[in-house]
Order: sequence, then C-alpha cells, then structure tokens
Amino acid sequence: MRFITQKNILATALLSIMAGFSIANADDDNVRPAPASIGSVVPLTYFGPAPSSVDPRLIGPHQLLTAGQVNLNRLTVKLPLYKGLSTDGKTYWYILTDSNDQANAEALGLNFSGKLTYADTGRGVRNAVQLKDGTVQFLTENSGVDFSPKRRLTPGAAPNFFPPTLFKPGSVGEENYSPLMRIQNNGGYIYNAPIISQATEAQLNVYCDGKTKTDKTIVHDKVRSICPAEGTVELDLTLGFTFSRPLLYLSLEASHELPATMEEATYAPALQDIGVGRDDSAFSPVERLFAVTNGPIGKTNPQRQGFNSALAGDGYALNVLGGIPTVATDYSPLWDVNAAEWTQDAIAKGYRSRVLGEFELLGLVLQGWLTGPGGAKFGSTGFIVNCPPVMRLL
Repeated sequence: MRFITQKNILATALLSIMAGFSIANADDDNVRPAPASIGSVVPLTYFGPAPSSVDPRLIGPHQLLTAGQVNLNRLTVKLPLYKGLSTDGKTYWYILTDSNDQANAEALGLNFSGKLTYADTGRGVRNAVQLKDGTVQFLTENSGVDFSPKRRLTPGAAPNFFPPTLFKPGSVGEENYSPLMRIQNNGGYIYNAPIISQATEAQLNVYCDGKTKTDKTIVHDKVRSICPAEGTVELDLTLGFTFSRPLLYLSLEASHELPATMEEATYAPALQDIGVGRDDSAFSPVERLFAVTNGPIGKTNPQRQGFNSALAGDGYALNVLGGIPTVATDYSPLWDVNAAEWTQDAIAKGYRSRVLGEFELLGLVLQGWLTGPGGAKFGSTGFIVNCPPVMRLL
C-alpha cells in the first residue's frame, strides 16, 4: 500500500485550504478557513507556510491520523483495512485509529489515547489474540455487527426538526460489540478497532474498481469504497470544531440508537458499560463532545449549527469536541455527549449563534443562555460516540 507522506499532506492541505480550492460541503458550512491574504496588499504566494508545518501544536492544518490519506475534495480518509477472524471462522474487516500505547500509536500513525486504559470495564473492550500470521482472532462471543438494517431517520415537523419522530441505525452491534479491542498475547494493549464489514473477500473485491457503489447492507454506512485486495477502505469524514479550530473526524459508533442513526454510525450497546460524566478526573475513559440541539438554521446561514439544522438538511451538525492530540493532553476517541439547548430568552435577545469552542460554550451555560435539553440541567446525556479525529484544518 502506498500512502501520501506527511509533508505532501501538509502541502495539499495548505493549497486546498489557504489558496481557496473547494473542500466538499465545507463552503456550505462556512467552515473553510479564509486565505490569509484577504485585506493584504500582497497575494497569498507572499505568505510563508503555516506555523503547524514547523510545530503541530501551532495554528494551521495538521493531519492527526497519519495512517491514511485524506482527500479534502471528497472529505474522506483512506485507511489500511485489516482482516480478523472469530473463533467460529467468521471473517471481520476492521480499521485501527487509536492505541493506549504511545510507541505503537506513533509507529502505526494512530492517535494516542492513554484514557483508553480506563475503558476496560464490563463489555467496554472485546478480547482478541494475534495469530502466527499476524491475523487477529476475536475471542469475545456475540461481538459482531449486523450491517443489513436500512438506516431510517424521519425529522420532526418544521420548525422543530429535532428530535426526529423515527430513528433506526443502519448497522447494529451484537450485545458484546465494542469498537475497542485488547490484544491479550501481545502486551495487552487496547486499540480502537471498529468493525466496518463482515462480508467475504469476494463480496467486497467487486468494489475495487472504484466505480461500483458499495452495498450498505454489507458495510458500515460511512464506507465510500473498499478493496480487500489492496488492503484499503475509504470512509466519509465529519466536520466539527475543537477550541475554535475546524476539524475533520470519523464518527463510527454510538452507545444509543439516536446518535447512531443521526451520525450514520453503528449502534454499539457494549459502550454503555463505560462510565461517563467524569470528564478529566482520575481514571476517566472519556472526553466531552458538545452538541447544540436548537442552533440557528439555514443552509447559507454563517451561524448555523446543531441537530435541528442538520435534520433540516442544512449539513453537518458542527459539534464541538473537547481536547484532541496537539491541542490538549486529555484526548479520548470516546466522547461523552453533552447536549446544549439555547433558552427562549437567549433566542428572543438575538444571542443565539454558532459556538466554536468548549469554554465558550461552558461560559454560555454559566451565564444561563444554554441549558440541557428541555431546560434540564446541563451535563452528560449518558451517550458515548466513538469519533477519532483525523485532521485539523487550522
């Protein structure tokens, strides 16, 4: 497999983002960073490289999940595809996005998350062993995924599109399915290893031509293309924000049917065994994701955001994620969903707008302009979503 180098990734990102080339769907969401030359007396070519090309902690585009190739025009990432086996001979296809071992994460181009160590409660992590040929064999029973259901989502009546009146996820994990996997005979490290298909190699290789549309009844709904013969899978990305920086991330599993359906993700009931509400306290396995339920709507509205806007057909919900690698030290791909609702008083006063960062949102909660859904106390919904970050756009 040949993947684009980190240097070329940064160059491509700079050209695509700062030179004004289109990024699919980003223009509609007003998320794409504007060229630095606006208002200047010199063209963009006179500007130096983004500071992130020198230090990834600084401002500018930076790819986090370097195991794959990001396509900014398609808003996808192409990742290595791995084959696994169950004890009864079933074939599983999965990807790797995170590890709780920093050396392995760096070597494989994954995100490092020490917090994954604390997800090993109840059904939170499925067990596996590595076989002699390198194939992983899954040991945990009833931990597969059924991709055959058809995703069904019916928005509520306008103007209150959220909550939806009907929601059924397009893929459903068995009772013990979690995207997290522990390799028992090789250090006991934990990996974020979402299953994206259980079809045969012959069934999937028909899509290697890049033209045949994937059958969503045998693959994850986020799969754009897949080819076991080449060992690759291309997955759709989601736009959001982290500390006022636009972000591309994968949204792959959820612990409840509602977020799973809205995110085109797999319903993974075993994630319910992982504790929420403790954010960055000792032994917490999660980081927080902030979702606005009733933000401004309108496809061309530069302030649009939230579930109501997404269900209206405007585009991404534009969720706000907490700490990610290079921005904070408390990253976990397991996000504790904190839903926020603008109060009627805030709406009447014209305060409702797009929120870009965690502490901006928490400040609005402190001031009383945002609450939990229905005026409830703001905090965890109890839902977990598995959303590994792939690339910062700034």
